[in-house]
Amino acid sequence: MEKEDIHIHTLSNGIRLVHLNERSDVAYLGFVVGTGTRDENDSEQGMAHLVEHMLFKGTAHRKAWHILNRLDSVGGELNAYTTKEETYVYATVLKNDFERAVELMSDILFHSTFPESELEKEVEVVLDEINSYEDSPSELIYDDMENLLFENQPIGRNILGSKKSLLKHDSAALRRFVDENYRNSEIVFYSIGDVRFEKIVRWAEKYMLSHFRTEAKSRKPTEGNCRLQEKRMKKRTHQCHYMAGSRAYSLHQERERLTLYLLNNILGGPGMNSCLNVSLRERNGLAYTIESNMVSYSDTGLWSVYFGCDKQNEQRCKDLMNKELRRVCETPFTMQQLQKMKRQIFGQMAIAAENKENLIQGIGKSILYFDRYAGMKETVELLESISADDIQRVAKEIIMPERLTTLVYG
Repeated sequence: MEKEDIHIHTLSNGIRLVHLNERSDVAYLGFVVGTGTRDENDSEQGMAHLVEHMLFKGTAHRKAWHILNRLDSVGGELNAYTTKEETYVYATVLKNDFERAVELMSDILFHSTFPESELEKEVEVVLDEINSYEDSPSELIYDDMENLLFENQPIGRNILGSKKSLLKHDSAALRRFVDENYRNSEIVFYSIGDVRFEKIVRWAEKYMLSHFRTEAKSRKPTEGNCRLQEKRMKKRTHQCHYMAGSRAYSLHQERERLTLYLLNNILGGPGMNSCLNVSLRERNGLAYTIESNMVSYSDTGLWSVYFGCDKQNEQRCKDLMNKELRRVCETPFTMQQLQKMKRQIFGQMAIAAENKENLIQGIGKSILYFDRYAGMKETVELLESISADDIQRVAKEIIMPERLTTLVYG
């Protein structure tokens, strides 16, 4: 993929468009809106996610059935999801149905009415989603860890909200939340496919000129350092679920973030040869799942390591984990090891870029936050410049066992 294949345009109302030309009968397209869980006030918990659900429940021009049927009837797909900082509405269609998808998604984004009768039903759906989530401790522990690392801050809240808060929301509150938080300057329309960009601009000018406020909203920044904690929560589980983590780098700390990305990949990334997987699973057979993860937000981030094991093996797994973390902090990688790490991640990046939906969503997010897309070549060049000293410095800042907040279910 070359950067010149990417086309960017800003509409008169401030909404940005980004399109990647690619020869295919299938097109992927959508909106990313810079509004998520962290934009909720205390009385609005779960609101951003509930709005995302309700976008499909009726507009000034369509009822819920017509929304669901519009793309399904031509074999397309329509979906959405919410994160701590963004809301995505996206579709997959044949290229000949591109305009149909643009019109539909524009309608639900700009003209949703949030009907009260549909809201009551959708709250029940989300409550069931919460129950399902609470039955999955290996997923729930990630949210509880963020609550510890970002204690009493909106960015630490569960995206789904609480049962108590959801039952208080009404249609007027949803409309008020959208009016206050959806801004044209924080909306990007992204697409990839064999469609001329001139057509996309024309369709955008036809369907997207209805708008929200134009000025950017102000977010309360994430507060300073977190309180180091060790917390154990009683859960009726067969396994011990263990997580350790710390705050990490934001999206805008590019070099540090990519250094941690490289380090995280060799520590507990998706490869079976990751240090933690080899130690806990391959050599000792103590855990089925052992992984580390990192997330970067606009002004902060987090890194964590998770494993599930038999309860009697908790201490042994913890000791092995800390041994690997300390080894990385204290022993620099050799040049040969570093080159192997980079070669592995370059291969993973190239393969990941074949997932067109994820690729174009990533480009849309890049335009949202940076108003540009670096491209694979630029990212590879920056990763190539990372040294063993860079990795050890980041390791000491982020993954030292003594600096980690820990959470245990069991």
